Amino acid sequence: MSAKDVIIALDFPTKEETLAFLDKFPAGKKPFVKIGMELFYAEGPDAVREIKARGHKIFLDLKLHDIPNTVKRAMAVLSRLDVDMVNLHAAGASEMMRGALEGLTRPDGTRPLLIAVTQLTSTDTAVLKNELLIETPMAETVLSYAKNAADSGLDGVVCSPLEAALVKERCGDGFLTVTPGIRFADSAAGDQKRIMTPEKAGSSGCDYIVVGRPITQAENPVAAYQRAVHDFLGC
Repeated sequence: MSAKDVIIALDFPTKEETLAFLDKFPAGKKPFVKIGMELFYAEGPDAVREIKARGHKIFLDLKLHDIPNTVKRAMAVLSRLDVDMVNLHAAGASEMMRGALEGLTRPDGTRPLLIAVTQLTSTDTAVLKNELLIETPMAETVLSYAKNAADSGLDGVVCSPLEAALVKERCGDGFLTVTPGIRFADSAAGDQKRIMTPEKAGSSGCDYIVVGRPITQAENPVAAYQRAVHDFLGC
């Protein structure tokens, strides 16, 4: 899968609302989409299969985090859904990540991309220190998690756009950076704290940007998506 793309976060509570949103896009344009916990827990695997059958690439964003054997077995189930990307929490540590990779790999050797969440973009330095009791600065924490993911054989990480370039320096240009926390300059930040515009993300080492509310809640979602693509890719 080639890097550099805009992924739309399908943060809708029902399959009907999700499909109605996707119906707004021209038949020849099937954007890369993210299915997260809300939609997956409400509608289950059938929603994933239906959206995949429509021709969309899918990032299944369930952020697995459990003991290694449980994550390995869960990933084996997710591998049957024919999605393009899945994730887990890097905080689960290396053994869990290696188990996930093993479970995700199908008998024929194929698998979706596997990426690890470093720190949520809703987490800031104060939360990191005062609630998670991590004294290491945010950037170093993210880089350490990213290095563990790379050493475990994963394809990349979820990080804020503020850390993407640093991750590339530490883990190599081929190590993918998937970055939420993307807002247009004239959009509200919402609950995101470490954010960046699509244009700046395009020049900051981000391979994939994940954009939710600035597109899904826009008056014209197709135009907002096209704006994000233009700003991010510069075309």
